[in-house]
Amino acid sequence: MDLSLESRIKAELYGYDGTMGIYIDDLKGHVIRINEHEEYETASCCKLFILAALFDKIEKGEASLDELLTYEERFAINGSGVISSLETGSKLSVLNTATLMIIVSDNIATNMLIDYVGLDYINEVTWSLGCKHTKLHNPIDFEKYERLGTTTPEDYASMWIRMAKRELISKNASEQMIEICRKQHYNSMLIGKFPCYYMDEDNYGAPENQLIWVASKSGSMDECRNDGGIVHTPYGEYVIVLLNKDFSDRSYHSDHPATTYGQSVSRLIFDQYLAKEGSI
Repeated sequence: MDLSLESRIKAELYGYDGTMGIYIDDLKGHVIRINEHEEYETASCCKLFILAALFDKIEKGEASLDELLTYEERFAINGSGVISSLETGSKLSVLNTATLMIIVSDNIATNMLIDYVGLDYINEVTWSLGCKHTKLHNPIDFEKYERLGTTTPEDYASMWIRMAKRELISKNASEQMIEICRKQHYNSMLIGKFPCYYMDEDNYGAPENQLIWVASKSGSMDECRNDGGIVHTPYGEYVIVLLNKDFSDRSYHSDHPATTYGQSVSRLIFDQYLAKEGSI
């Protein structure tokens, strides 16, 4: 019996203790959607929307990647990142702040950029891009707020689809955002079960020669484990978004069911895309 890819994904998730929202697009007219309209907590996935709003301001000449931002005490927050190890008063360029926000999910960098770009502006840009079910509710402050942002698999995927087509804000902005997101440190849900050969830098040399690369942004909070991005292959690129909620295990560890089941789904897509030479 020849099972469809969607059927194989659902079979893979049969024993999963949670709800996974999935959106996959091979950018050639083939899309897989599962729970695509359900709302999920963004966790740090909201940082992609912040990045897009930043580049929107840059395109309009209202911001600059070279401008210096100051790490002030009011931006301090616990959680992921490295800026907390710096002295208050340290200055970082907007580009470096945005890069740290994405690649190590720096929470202080995020609050600095929310202040720089404006929370209302971030939401306005997000909605103008068609993400009507996405909202950044507040800056990061785990003591004051219970949630950070909300989105749907379809909304989050639409950002990556625009970026993959080099249409998110502009071609130049899309390419700059891709370069930042390619440096991502936390992408185990997407690439954890990829063949080791493709992820070994000794096999492909300089970044411009990489056969396989991923530009992504993940996010985790007690009630969610998320990841999404662009997977580049010799046959082209595809977009994959995996958002998770309703699981019983709220601890943080590398073998969390959301991560391991997500890795299995990601590998199914990867194998299908390569086997069909650029299609799902």
